[in-house]
Amino acid sequence: MVGHSEKFLDYLRQVKRYSSHTLLAYRADFAQFTDFLNDQYGVDDLEQANASMVRTWFAGLMDEGLAKSTFNRKRSALRSLFKFLIANDVIESNPMDHLAAVKKDKRLPVYVEEDKLDTLLNPNDFENNFQGMRDLLMLEMLYTTGMRLSELINLKHNEIDSSRKQVSITGKGNKQRSVPLLDSLFYIYNRYCDEKNRVYGANASPFVFVTDKGNQLYPGFVHRRVCNYLGRVTTKTRKSPHVMRHSFATHMLNRGADLNAIKELLGHANLSATQVYTHNTIEKIKQVYKQAHPKA
Repeated sequence: MVGHSEKFLDYLRQVKRYSSHTLLAYRADFAQFTDFLNDQYGVDDLEQANASMVRTWFAGLMDEGLAKSTFNRKRSALRSLFKFLIANDVIESNPMDHLAAVKKDKRLPVYVEEDKLDTLLNPNDFENNFQGMRDLLMLEMLYTTGMRLSELINLKHNEIDSSRKQVSITGKGNKQRSVPLLDSLFYIYNRYCDEKNRVYGANASPFVFVTDKGNQLYPGFVHRRVCNYLGRVTTKTRKSPHVMRHSFATHMLNRGADLNAIKELLGHANLSATQVYTHNTIEKIKQVYKQAHPKA
């Protein structure tokens, strides 16, 4: 007989289309909580859990140093499961109702300084072949448009408008936005396209960026290449394609760009997601103040 948690996971897989990664995490959470109920209370079924049992389990996890993000995921998993059980008349109330989520520590976006990115994006430092042109264009596209990794990978040639000098980016929820492109980027793009067509001819992919074998890029490929290049100009621990996005937003804000304009360029659903970049600007102002003020 299939247990209630497995029925719930099937529902998430088939109806809600949850990722396999999330489903594996949820299954592990349910198994861990079931083991706790059995060991501490002699209870075999999740649906027999009450609010006291839930609080005791989560308190123990926090005492063991559970990360706040993991706490919130486990809370979300169990809360959703119990809501599913209520909807299917298995239980009458949700034992998670009075267990609040914990606030995660805010991390400032990591960015690379302008002068270091200027050094990195010197065209003379990239090989004059397909791989070199692709890597330069990839880094330039990430930095000058602020697009996400997934958006870069799925970008197609027909989404780049040479006459209007802009790119149409398909973001989260298939929401589209247009971002201007610099003349300097178009120069690199045209050279890259010529080389791509020379190498792959009629078999060239409709996707802008491809691997050395001509296939569409994948996240690991981009991540490795970007981290390798960033390692040449910065010693910061966190290196990723998203750092290029953070750098784009931070540098735009430092140079006086309107926050709402940056929001639209990044494809954020609301302004609160964009406002995190103001903290970096404030930190820069504090640093300048301490260095320049006579009484600092």
